[in-house]
Amino acid sequence: MIRKFKFEDETHESLQCVPMAVRRKLDRVGLKIGLEQWKSLDRGERLAICHLPVDSSEECDALGVFIREAMKRRFGVEPKSLTDAQRASAEPPASAPSRVVANARAAGFDLSAACWSRLDGDERFALMKMGDAETPSHNLAAALKEFGVPAIAQADQPRAK
Repeated sequence: MIRKFKFEDETHESLQCVPMAVRRKLDRVGLKIGLEQWKSLDRGERLAICHLPVDSSEECDALGVFIREAMKRRFGVEPKSLTDAQRASAEPPASAPSRVVANARAAGFDLSAACWSRLDGDERFALMKMGDAETPSHNLAAALKEFGVPAIAQADQPRAK
């Protein structure tokens, strides 16, 4: 079963983009699939990647074999491997990174330590991927709202420069 977020409903319908849950799976498995490579996989392969579990090391190994074989069949080469640091990003930190908090605030949300602690790993991972960048994802505000992060009172919001 795949974790589906409302902010990416369209993604799940078409599978033209890599869903957030699949991005986390790829980090756990330690493989990088580019968007064009993802689009080149047939729908059955994309669905299998979406729905195969990665809760144990054996499941991660099995999904890794499936992905490597699919990519080798399709492109003649295996996908790139991630570094240990990149793989570690599949398990978000216990406290929200300052840039995620700042980008949430800029989007009008108060991502406090208490709020971060209430989020599950999938939600934290999604916020890290969308909000820990100089330019956050256009979906960040929708995800924050979906995850129940409280909005900042209008008077407390940072003003645009």
